[in-house]
Amino acid sequence: MNTCIIVVNTYNEESLMLSKKIFSFLQKTGIQATIINYGEEDAEHPNIPENIDFAVSLGGDGTVLYTARLCAKKAIPIFPVNLGEFGFIAGIQKNDWEKPLQAFLDGSFLPLKRSMVEVMLFRNQECVFSEIALNDFVISASGAARIVQLEIEANEVPFGVFKADGIIVSTATGSTAYSAAAGGPIVDPALDALILSPVCAFSLSNRPLVLPATASLSIRVLSSRDTDVMLTCDGQVSMKLAVDDVLVIKKAEVSAHLLGCDANVFYSALRTKLHWSGGPRA
Repeated sequence: MNTCIIVVNTYNEESLMLSKKIFSFLQKTGIQATIINYGEEDAEHPNIPENIDFAVSLGGDGTVLYTARLCAKKAIPIFPVNLGEFGFIAGIQKNDWEKPLQAFLDGSFLPLKRSMVEVMLFRNQECVFSEIALNDFVISASGAARIVQLEIEANEVPFGVFKADGIIVSTATGSTAYSAAAGGPIVDPALDALILSPVCAFSLSNRPLVLPATASLSIRVLSSRDTDVMLTCDGQVSMKLAVDDVLVIKKAEVSAHLLGCDANVFYSALRTKLHWSGGPRA
């Protein structure tokens, strides 16, 4: 381990302060660190060194999502320190980072793989946009309380036309995020699956679906009255859609490599946040 990036959430002062401590810690171990600021206007296209051995993410789960998109294509491990509220993904706590970081550097603390999802946007049969996400892709109206119409197929099997405020396609990791808020199922992140969750569907017959990771979803944008349609990736990257655009969404070939995100962290977060049995430890 020689080089790393430290991704700092610039909206969080704790993140800025902790980055200095971790930067100093890494310097003492002979590791060269580069600070990447998440939250700035050009955050999606940062200048990062070519050869990075690992990344440190300082913030909430949103910072991890951003870091995952930066690192997945090169399989760079991510050490996520939780400075947010939920911490379903970022499982390393801000007051207990030094010991696990040293264990990672020593080779005794290993990352786990989390499946990601990719989208390709075809316009006039030409791919004009592509992106990967750790949590989800959302196709929705640009304004509140506006219905969009989407024609959906999975592996060329028609699902019909969905009329809703939007559609969420999430990974198992993303099942605890927007998908859960829209009434979708919570899925153990160790599972390979795609979750299709309508948002405020016009018809009550449109229910959330859990699909195998081998599924390839095709979503065609139909004409929607008085609204524009948007694609949002991990809640952070947006793209305006046009009528007859086709979105192909499937499991990505790359994965996120995350430390401190085992089953104990996931279910501990569920117990705490959902107050199972009346309380986090009841």
